[in-house]
Amino acid sequence: MVDTRVNLCGITLDNPVIPASGTFGYGHEFAACYDINCLGTFSCKGTTLQPRFGNPTPRIAECPAGMLNAVGLQNPGVEAVIAEELPKLKACFHKPIIANVSGFSVEEYAQTCRLLNAQPQVGWLEVNISCPNVHGGGMSFGTDPHAAAEVVKAVKAVTTKPVIVKLSPNVTDIVAIAKACEQAGADGVSLINTLLGMRFDLKTKRPVLANGTGGLSGPAVFPVAVRMVYQVAQAVSIPVVGMGGVSSAEDVLEMMLAGAVAVQVGAANLVDPFACKTIVDDLPRVMERYQITSLQQLSGGANHG
Repeated sequence: MVDTRVNLCGITLDNPVIPASGTFGYGHEFAACYDINCLGTFSCKGTTLQPRFGNPTPRIAECPAGMLNAVGLQNPGVEAVIAEELPKLKACFHKPIIANVSGFSVEEYAQTCRLLNAQPQVGWLEVNISCPNVHGGGMSFGTDPHAAAEVVKAVKAVTTKPVIVKLSPNVTDIVAIAKACEQAGADGVSLINTLLGMRFDLKTKRPVLANGTGGLSGPAVFPVAVRMVYQVAQAVSIPVVGMGGVSSAEDVLEMMLAGAVAVQVGAANLVDPFACKTIVDDLPRVMERYQITSLQQLSGGANHG
């Protein structure tokens, strides 16, 4: 008998499988496919203070071993999420959720997190610092340790629930960003967000995405994600949530061996809406195959010899 339970910032999950933000909507959309209570939890669609229409189309394109996206944080805004999306979710999901938050200023992050922190369904706040800082020349908060720390401090000042900071891989030293977040009071970090990529259409001679560049996700980024999770887990003492190209139970175990305490599944949900359920179902069998009895004992095993 294997034990798939894990602990994420003081909250026990039945298993470490978490659909990633932007690939699972607000949860109730997937409840029509299967009982989503089989999941450890899930990270809801990135939510901003004000509604956002997102980027012009086309904004998603397939590529070998992955996909590019430049959706642009399309969402109805935090007030609509609280009034409309969370009540729908309450009817079909009976576990705490991760509320994913984006913003374009420190004040926006803080205000959105304050509103979501008050919702009983929210167990964790996942703060995506890959957004451009409109008061800082457009540079992403996640590319500068000081800017990242400022966001964390502001959010922690108005919240009582665990704050997990979602890190961008589009930096020279992701460890420095992770350590700055930890020192500023973050309860955990999640990584990696998408890698910046681009493709051209040879017929039109133009980029395949209207935005030009987009975020690369899918199996192609998995080795990069494992490396970054391993490096960050060695450098910080707070929990690490791993993600990036995860598409199987074996990938979940490998990510946990690198140092993750839980694992998010992203692009795989867009290819197969049952991807996370399949991983959850497969996990005990794969654990037995590799003689792993407890996931809590496995996490970070590679960092301990």
